[in-house]
Amino acid sequence: MSAQQRRILAVMLVPMFMSLLSVSIVNVILPDMQKSIGASNSAIQWVLSGYTLAFGVLLVAAGRAGDLFGRGRLFVAGVSVFALGSLIAGFAPDPVMLNVARIIMGIGSGLLSPQGVGMLQQYFHGKIRGRAFGMFGTIVGVSVGIGPVLGGGLIAVLGEEWGWRSAFLINVPIAIAAIVLGRFWLPRSAWRGSAADTDRSDGGRADFDPVGLVLLSLGTLFVMLPFLERSAGAWIYALVPVGAVVIWLWVRWESRYARRGGAPMVDMNLFRTRTFAYGASLTSMYFVGMPGVWVIVALYLQNGLGFPALEAGLMGLPSALLAAVSAQASGRVVLTFGRKMVVLGVGIAIVGVVASALIVLAHEDLGISIWWMLASLGLTGIGQGMAISPNQTLTLADVPVEYAGSSGGVMQTGQRVGTAIGIAIVTAVFFVVQGLAGYGAAIVAGFGFIAAVMVFAGIIGIVDLVRGRAKDRQTAAVAGG
Repeated sequence: MSAQQRRILAVMLVPMFMSLLSVSIVNVILPDMQKSIGASNSAIQWVLSGYTLAFGVLLVAAGRAGDLFGRGRLFVAGVSVFALGSLIAGFAPDPVMLNVARIIMGIGSGLLSPQGVGMLQQYFHGKIRGRAFGMFGTIVGVSVGIGPVLGGGLIAVLGEEWGWRSAFLINVPIAIAAIVLGRFWLPRSAWRGSAADTDRSDGGRADFDPVGLVLLSLGTLFVMLPFLERSAGAWIYALVPVGAVVIWLWVRWESRYARRGGAPMVDMNLFRTRTFAYGASLTSMYFVGMPGVWVIVALYLQNGLGFPALEAGLMGLPSALLAAVSAQASGRVVLTFGRKMVVLGVGIAIVGVVASALIVLAHEDLGISIWWMLASLGLTGIGQGMAISPNQTLTLADVPVEYAGSSGGVMQTGQRVGTAIGIAIVTAVFFVVQGLAGYGAAIVAGFGFIAAVMVFAGIIGIVDLVRGRAKDRQTAAVAGG
């Protein structure tokens, strides 16, 4: 890996870690935040959902904007917006200002995240790209695990008031450093997009496909909103089929737009590429399942067993560290083992989830220590490191560089939508069973749902593996005949 590539990684990964940390850290600081500014339950819910919605809705559009106008420009803009939102959140005097700040932070994350994936695709190739995505997987794993521990630690050291505020304010100096280093360390080509390199007859105007932008943004919003704002009542779920119809219209529009000679937000031919179609489907299904683990584990430990927030957060730390190590190691050999590694990783994660359910049962019935879950959840971390980053490398391997940002945005949108849907379902299962049979039965039922979803993710990987082998045999037969 060259010195320039190491600099690009440093500039990209630190702010991406910061934006992902802002998802996991909030769960721990919510109670103190709510008490400090006198927020109602519905108002504080938007601290979570406002960020996630803004993040998810912008991903594909921001990725395409980076492809066209320069990924460096959109990255620095995203980091700047994120820093502004963090600063406002840290000093927010009331729930309204805090929720506005979180939406601004979500917009910043939505702008910067697809640029990171696009630059990894643009400046890294072959085995080095696998290593780069392995480091990206490390950032994902560590941010998920360290967030609750850092949030609990800040509150323990700085107190209830400034503990939760510092969880936002800490982002500001990190963002400023990223902006300064980005200006000096990102190559000049990162500031130029395909719009600057292509001769067009329209006088130099970039083709941003505004109709496609509006359709996909509305469709994503309508699908995600009901799963994030469940307190509105059952009627809000009517938005899901509306969103599905809008996304179908978007697909039709993109295909028609391309036939008319335009440059669509997403090239629909990508979904005819086996590696991209199966890989994007696998990661979306994976995120329907796995993020819910940490939600129900926190509910069980804190509400069911009375653990303080910091101790509950420590339960996920070994998993995060093992995910980081596993992602690094897998990134070095992903091109050697291919999709087999992804399928094996999903399988190990399933074993970890099932083992966690068995440990809970043994704790409830036999009294064994619940801390044995450190080991079983550690297995899920190993599996995640073997599955997510290698899958991203393989999924984007055949994507043209000019669509690297938007295709990365498609994958991340699938992850965000999958996470919203999965957490809504698994928490509903948890609370229904908890009301009937208690916390122990509730977390076991939640683990059962997650394991079932993960099996479907594994099946997608197996089908891709089988079809890939069939295609290789066909290619070999043609070459030999």
